Amino acid sequence: MAMTAEEIKTLIVEALPGADVVIDDLAGDGNHYHAKVIAPAFEGKSRVQQHQLVYQALGGRMGGELHALALTTEAPK
Repeated sequence: MAMTAEEIKTLIVEALPGADVVIDDLAGDGNHYHAKVIAPAFEGKSRVQQHQLVYQALGGRMGGELHALALTTEAPK
């Protein structure tokens, strides 16, 4: 079963307190999402490390419940 945008957002916010998360359904099919995540936890981390934190927040759902997720991440300015 596919994940909803709200489920994705909830998992990310729970794992990354203070995160600002915007989820867009790219294809309107509930399977292809884009997430923009701005989180204090990203401060001083590389883009790869930031993405790894988001994937960890999703707890192994990528490729199963969550088919495709494009990411844009940054620390707050």
